[in-house]
Amino acid sequence: MYVEKVSYDVVVVGAGLAGLMAAHEIASAGYNVAVISKVFPTRSHSSAAEGGIAAYIQGNSDPNDNPDYMAYDTIKGGDYLVDQDAAELLAYKSGEIVNLLERWGTLFNRQPDGRVAVRYFGGQTYPRTRFVGDKTGMALLHTIYEKTSGLGTVDFYFEWFAWELVKDDKKVRGVVAFDMRNMLPVFFKAKAIVIAAGGMGMLYRHSTNSYINTGDGYAIALRAGASLKDPEFVQFHPTALYPSDILISEAARGEGAILKNVKGERFMTKYAPKKLDLAPRDIVSRAILTEVKEGRGFPGGYVGLDLTHLGEDYIKERLALAYEAAKSFAGVDATKEMIPVRPAQHYYMGGIDVDITGKNPDLIGLFAAGEAACVSVHGANRLGSNSLLETLVFGRETGNAVVEFLKSYAEPSSDIDKEADGAVDSAYDVVKSESGVHFGEVLEKLRDIMWDYVGVFRDENGMKTAVSEVMKLREEAKKLYVLDKGSVYNTEFYNALELRNMLDLALVIASAALNRKESRGAHYRFDYPERDDQNWLKHTITYLRGNTVEITYKPVKMTKWKPEARVY
Repeated sequence: MYVEKVSYDVVVVGAGLAGLMAAHEIASAGYNVAVISKVFPTRSHSSAAEGGIAAYIQGNSDPNDNPDYMAYDTIKGGDYLVDQDAAELLAYKSGEIVNLLERWGTLFNRQPDGRVAVRYFGGQTYPRTRFVGDKTGMALLHTIYEKTSGLGTVDFYFEWFAWELVKDDKKVRGVVAFDMRNMLPVFFKAKAIVIAAGGMGMLYRHSTNSYINTGDGYAIALRAGASLKDPEFVQFHPTALYPSDILISEAARGEGAILKNVKGERFMTKYAPKKLDLAPRDIVSRAILTEVKEGRGFPGGYVGLDLTHLGEDYIKERLALAYEAAKSFAGVDATKEMIPVRPAQHYYMGGIDVDITGKNPDLIGLFAAGEAACVSVHGANRLGSNSLLETLVFGRETGNAVVEFLKSYAEPSSDIDKEADGAVDSAYDVVKSESGVHFGEVLEKLRDIMWDYVGVFRDENGMKTAVSEVMKLREEAKKLYVLDKGSVYNTEFYNALELRNMLDLALVIASAALNRKESRGAHYRFDYPERDDQNWLKHTITYLRGNTVEITYKPVKMTKWKPEARVY
């Protein structure tokens, strides 16, 4: 069928904080930018980041703190798999980026003396998390969307689905996307592509993520020949509301909430005697599941998060979203009783392999930022409130790098329209069949496999099972069909395309996890319970070649800090 063609200097896939910040920098330099998003920009998943944004701000931080302490906390929190040049950049740019967003209009909470307020988050030596109540991501997203949408050289395509990258040998030439309102395809020709499409939580049975987080950005990069870095590292947040898995922000523990088991014991004294409830997320998640496994959890498999000692006024002011979620979705009044919580998938430390400028080494013109990218600034475990910071710092760095790339860009002479047409044909295959396997059957199996075998606790037999079962599902998915044959908001069609993306990513995650024979950060193996720096202090680099996952490794970038015991 006919595929419409449009041309831009740059296409940004994703309209969360990273994508908007990159688009802002590129458009401010005078280039034409298309931003493609499955949802309206202010509904992007960045809005779900509640607790705050980490920042060292000179004159507005603990007098003993400094950017090096912040970088060190990030590196230690990531169990030394962090590229240290990235951690230093994150720390040294943190104050500048928060001050910038404040000037643009974000209304941060204030201290009595008028300075920006601050709270502790897990793994911080000194408190650094700046916040807007417990709705920080939403506030930042509205600020930057307003700023970016006011530029005359940015066109927004919301409720559009990015399906495939189009490339000419090793050079990206654009992306094929569908208008979700009517299924019509468009080939967005571009000199550079920025993938900022967020995470992949829908691969897991339990996740705090929204339904749009289906790993699309990772999958389209993989199929185009780009590598993923450290795909085995999946973060599980310790305090998802039971049974809905709605996020109860780390801000609650930052404000003094306490985790307790069915006996009323503050059990984190056993697992992290110094940091207690504010230990890094991987440690707290394993502690909760251990309490449950050993019979000290509540019936149903959860523990309690106790805020009652904070007082009703304080809770409703500083933790309004947590209070509202507990009341609406669990029938719990957090001012009087404990909130039921359990771990759920939350974030992805892995991602498209990029350097600190957002540049991918495999494809010319491909960049990535935010959760879609692996810089690597989070290593094996992300510290809370570093994600919002990463989106803005590296979204900005990536945007500036794209501007420099465009200055020396040479227009190719070859025509690649046929490649775009072929990508469209492969997508429409799922609506042609009248029978086969419905996407929902495959998806439900996939989410259980990933939760059961590539979750908080892992071992060789389980991960071998995961790889084998995902391979079977990939075969089943060749016979997909959808019931809805219409073209108007055919959500089944897009769900089927998302499933293909999830299956590609799941195979890579499970294969890389099976290959890493150690425990590090969020990757915890019963059969290899210790960190092994001699053999495994290195990044996993993966490529997807059809049904084969090719795995290589490359060194972690070290600057000042040598690996040491990770004790909290």
